[in-house]
Amino acid sequence: MRTHERVLAQIEENLRTGTWALGERLPGERALAEQMGVSRPSVREAVRVLEAMGIVRTAVGSGPDAGATVVDRPAAGLGAAVRLHIASGTLPVRDVVATRAALETWAVGQAAARFAPETDLTEAQRLIEEMDAQGLTPTEFVHLDQQFHLGLVQLGGNQLVEAILSGLRAAVGDYVTSGAERLPSWATTSARLCHEHRALLEAVERADAGLAEKLAHDHIWGFYEETGLASEAE
Repeated sequence: MRTHERVLAQIEENLRTGTWALGERLPGERALAEQMGVSRPSVREAVRVLEAMGIVRTAVGSGPDAGATVVDRPAAGLGAAVRLHIASGTLPVRDVVATRAALETWAVGQAAARFAPETDLTEAQRLIEEMDAQGLTPTEFVHLDQQFHLGLVQLGGNQLVEAILSGLRAAVGDYVTSGAERLPSWATTSARLCHEHRALLEAVERADAGLAEKLAHDHIWGFYEETGLASEAE
């Protein structure tokens, strides 16, 4: 095991045991090196790996926010890794599309099944209204659309599924936008998507899990079929 891997293993153990909590600033580079009996470059390399994985964020300087801080942002590293694998050709877009559809359909069903009357849907409704505005470009629409869908997934209550889907969305966002831009009538498609968004949100609000799953499945695959991405996912 290389030195920086030993550092990573020790940091993982400290996170697991609660020695360092979410939002807590890690000891400085020199202190970590002394505690672990390794060189500062080894600590620096380990922290860089953790930052790429979305486990910590780093800031330069000498203020209270400087150094490495533990963050709850698992989707960041996942999205970056998926993007790189897609770019290299080792991970087909069709597999990402199919995975997203399967996980999100389940998550939306969970959101409906566990829906409580006091749940605040103001943000979801606001996003639908913004998407329904005239003149939005595909890029602007897709950005709002991703926020809307992720909000529904969050209502499902599974943090791992949320992290995975957030990462997948970040990885395929450009492909989705490009597909939308190729459509013959974006205005027609965006209007249909907004109508489907409203129906999906209503199914969740009525706690109709079966209907919510069906609407989510048809909504996701309908768009992929229209843009041509579905043929790659078969």
